[in-house]
Amino acid sequence: MQRKKGFKMTSGVYYFNIKTGYNTNITIFRNTREEAAYAFSNYLKQKKECEWLGQWEGNKFVDSDYEKVIAS
Repeated sequence: MQRKKGFKMTSGVYYFNIKTGYNTNITIFRNTREEAAYAFSNYLKQKKECEWLGQWEGNKFVDSDYEKVIAS
């Protein structure tokens, strides 16, 4: 069985998941909203199954609605 590689989530950073198979996610982070939205949109263009998580603030995700992110 493959071991999970954990990491600490940093405050103020944007996160999203790429679903790669049954019960398998890759978590990707970017430092700015623009970089995160650009990378996320590129994964969507490639027809990947993605989940926008938003900006981590220490105990919860804020700015977690992708539609509002691309509108601003």
